[in-house]
Amino acid sequence: MQAPAEAALDGPRADTTVYGVIFAISFCHLLNDMMQSLLPAIYPGLKSEFSLDFGQIGLITLTWQITASILQPMVGLYADRRPTPLALPVGTLFSLAGLLVLSQAHAYPLLLAGAALLGVGSSVFHPESSRVARMAAGRRHGLAQSLFQVGGNAGQALGPLAAALVVVRWGQSSLAFFALLALLSAAILWNVGQWYRHHGLPRLARGGAKHGDAAPVSRRARRGIAVLLALIFSKYVYLASLTSYFTLFLIHRFGVSVESAQYHLFAFLAAVAVGTMLGGPLGDRIGRKRVIWFSILGTLPFTLLLPYASLFWTGPLTVAIGLILASAFPAIVVFAQELVPGKVGMISGLFYGFSFGMGGIGAAVLGELADHIGIEAVYGICAFLPLIGLLTAFLPDAAKD
Repeated sequence: MQAPAEAALDGPRADTTVYGVIFAISFCHLLNDMMQSLLPAIYPGLKSEFSLDFGQIGLITLTWQITASILQPMVGLYADRRPTPLALPVGTLFSLAGLLVLSQAHAYPLLLAGAALLGVGSSVFHPESSRVARMAAGRRHGLAQSLFQVGGNAGQALGPLAAALVVVRWGQSSLAFFALLALLSAAILWNVGQWYRHHGLPRLARGGAKHGDAAPVSRRARRGIAVLLALIFSKYVYLASLTSYFTLFLIHRFGVSVESAQYHLFAFLAAVAVGTMLGGPLGDRIGRKRVIWFSILGTLPFTLLLPYASLFWTGPLTVAIGLILASAFPAIVVFAQELVPGKVGMISGLFYGFSFGMGGIGAAVLGELADHIGIEAVYGICAFLPLIGLLTAFLPDAAKD
């Protein structure tokens, strides 16, 4: 079975796009992020069962995402020097362990331990799988990043849906059922790892790249990376306000049921998935800086309206925000990879890790704010975050933009 799979996934030239590998890694991204997104999806249940306040919920998110944030750049840097194909299936097992702990947790410290294990799983998966997507991209780097990332966004969207259909009805212990998906992901990633070892590394060499070899990072590149990280800050702190607290906001303001709130969150995350899918190919076609300009600033009118909208208009507004805001991330990652060639793992780990970290810190800070000034006031403050997108004016021209 393994040999035919490898033969089907291999490509004859370094500039050929190997869609079989990209779709496989995207599907595993879906499974990984669906397991990850079950955590914020069950916050309403945890809040009532454990009598948690917004600050304690924010600390769970902080533990989960900071764990991934700190480890991802280090994993990426190590992989640039010593590529480790087997890290892909092994890393998935941490997510399995995290869900098992969360399914049986009966005390707040155990919730934090399960969240930390989920973070470790992401820290291993994202840098190496992003590297595989670039190996298999050929000349279509934006498309490959979009296909890879849309798997994760689809998984994030399916998490609340799965929580509404399964966890809300059968309780916290049903999380153990979803842990079985990690075994499926590990089996697929084992085969991807074999392609990585036997075909991906030679393709990278034929394409003229060597692992860990790169010119010193220039001042121009450092300025560009700093601006891109500031844009990630604005994007992911705002996303944290929705992914962590949107269901609680809907329940508090409009009195909807937990199940109905989960469906609203699913619609938002589905829009994020569609926006991610569109952003990469659009960047390949019209230039990544143009996509970044549109994505960051284009959300501003909708974020300003959201805190004052009725329940009827809240759905369309959040869909528009998710669709436009998400289109930036593939363009940002590829832009950064082109600014610092030869360090794909480090750049991928830095940006995925920073996005997780900003999401975690944002969730913790916003949770404390919500306890003091109310969740509706928090959304009024977050509405202005897209203005940070004006920093796009300071981005240099990437080599392939």
